[in-house]
Amino acid sequence: MALTTNTQANSGGIVNHATGYVVSDAGAAAAATFTVGFTPRVVRFHNVTDRISDEWLTGMASASSIHTVAAGTRTLETTNGIAVSGSTFTVTATTMVASKTFVWEALG
Repeated sequence: MALTTNTQANSGGIVNHATGYVVSDAGAAAAATFTVGFTPRVVRFHNVTDRISDEWLTGMASASSIHTVAAGTRTLETTNGIAVSGSTFTVTATTMVASKTFVWEALG
């Protein structure tokens, strides 16, 4: 899968705060890694097409997240969440599905 649009910015000059906008193409789903330049303490990743959100906070296990679907149901994701390593975070292919629009926020 290729990312047809991928923008990233340091939000309003605020240190350790980054946001991004990603549009995936119609190819097969694939994991995606984002470099933010600092170690995130909070990562929020939203599929705005389907209104699905994942949120990872410091202390959570790798590849885990609080997963919220459009109906409002919240569950603990333990294998297909967000993995943080140093100044990068990765979302799995299950989260980064094809032909969708995503926005994300990382706070350090």
